[in-house]
Parts: sequence; structure tokens; C-alpha cells
Amino acid sequence: MFARVSTYRTGPETVVDHTEETVARVLAIPGCRGVYFLTSLEEGKALSITLWETTYALAASREAASAVRADSSAEQAMQIIDVEEFEVANSGLAG
Repeated sequence: MFARVSTYRTGPETVVDHTEETVARVLAIPGCRGVYFLTSLEEGKALSITLWETTYALAASREAASAVRADSSAEQAMQIIDVEEFEVANSGLAG
């Protein structure tokens, strides 16, 4: 599995509300296995993490993911700071 991690700068005008529509747009991209959105406990930072089945899916999703990222960050008054890609080395969830 592979991940794309996007870092955002938030501000006082930021309204963090990833709608069901935004999540559905991401999940509709072929090869997407999940999406998480994290907000800092302190104002100023947020992250999105998307999970992808293969490196091909990760690469093929770049353009569509970029469009979703640009739209949602503009709607929520966030600045995109960085976008990085990773291989998921290990994962687990408590039952």
C-alpha cells in the first residue's frame, strides 16, 4: 500500500469541514483505499492522508487528487504547503 500526505496551513478563517462530497471524490479515484483528514490541536496546521493500492494507482491519481486538494483547500481557506508520497511499511488498527 502507498500513501500521499498533504500538509496545509490553516488560519483563523479556515473552516475545516471535509464534506461527504470531497471524501466521495477522493474515494472514487481508481485505486484509492482510504482517506483521512487530521487537524492540529493547535491552530495552524492540517494534514490529509490518502491510501493507494499500488504505485501505479498512486501515480495515476496525481492529477485528480491535485484537483480535489486545490478545490477543498480553496473552499476551506487553507494553503497547501507540501505533498509527499510514501510506501506504507506497516499498519494496524485496534480491534
